[in-house]
Amino acid sequence: MTEQQKWNNCLLCGDSKQLIKEVPDGSIDLLLTDPPYNLSPHSTGNIPLPGRTPLNNDVAEWDKIEFKPEDWASEFQRVLKPTGNFFIFTSYNQIGRWHALLDPMFDTTQFMVWHKTNPAPKIYKAGFLNSCELIFCGWNKKHKWNFISQKEMHNFLESPVCMRPERLSRPKHPTQKPVSILRKIITIATDVGDVVFDPFMGVGSTGVAAKQLNRRFVGFELDREYHVAACRRINQTTNGLPF
Repeated sequence: MTEQQKWNNCLLCGDSKQLIKEVPDGSIDLLLTDPPYNLSPHSTGNIPLPGRTPLNNDVAEWDKIEFKPEDWASEFQRVLKPTGNFFIFTSYNQIGRWHALLDPMFDTTQFMVWHKTNPAPKIYKAGFLNSCELIFCGWNKKHKWNFISQKEMHNFLESPVCMRPERLSRPKHPTQKPVSILRKIITIATDVGDVVFDPFMGVGSTGVAAKQLNRRFVGFELDREYHVAACRRINQTTNGLPF
C-alpha cells in the first residue's frame, strides 16, 4: 500500500492535531467535521428534571478543553484539493473565528443553518429554544458541486436531533449528528469515489454517510471508546448491515 492509498480509507485513534500533519497535501475532496464548540464555559450546569434524567447543559468533559480554530485553519486548507469543499459544524461563539481565519484562504465562504425539529425543551420558558446549529462552509473557484435544484439548495437544513435506533446508547455521544444531514452535504459536495475527511469523527456518523454513498473516508478520533464504536458502525455499513 502506498502512502497515498493509506489516506484513501483509514480510521485512526489518536490526537488529530498530530495525525492531520501526516495527511498529504491536496488529498481530500471534502472536509466535513464537527469539532468541539466550547460551550461549557457558557453553561449554567445541568438542569434536574423530576423523574427524568437531568437536562445535559454541560455537553461533555472534552468540551471543557479549550478548542482554538486558529490551530486548524491552515491545516484544513493544506489537505484540501483545489476542487475541494469544507463544512464545519460550529456555534455562535466560534463562527466569527472560523470566518476570520478561513475567509481569506478561500474564494467563497458561506454559512448554513441546521434546524432541529425536536430540540430540548426550554424548562423555564425564559428564552428561545436552542433549535439551530451553524455550519461554516467554503470553497475555491471550479470547486466540485452537485447542484440539486433551486428548492433543495437553500442554506437551511432541517431534521430531528439524532434519535434511536440511530443514536447510540453505549457509548453515548452528546452531539451525534443524523446521517441524513451528512448524506445531503456529501451528495452536494463530492462524487462517487471521492475522499471525505473528518478529524473529529466521534462515533463515525460522517464515515457511515460517506460509505453509504460509495465515498472513501478518513477519520480521526481521540476517545478510544468512540473510535471503537465508529469502526464498528462504518464496517457494518460497508458490509451492508444495519447500525
